[in-house]
Amino acid sequence: MISPELLDILACPLCKTDVRLKGDSIVCTQCGRRYPVRDDIPVMLIDEAELPEESEKER
Repeated sequence: MISPELLDILACPLCKTDVRLKGDSIVCTQCGRRYPVRDDIPVMLIDEAELPEESEKER
């Protein structure tokens, strides 16, 4: 489980904006990239991120 304190200090490494926890990923609030969480450790590497789906970009 990712602590709220850790989420407060994390930022998207690409756009430098806030992120939020959604399911088992950390999602950038601006670009929508999804960063995996493995063994309760966020993997905040741009190369590891999944690109957002088109429907998510429009929201």
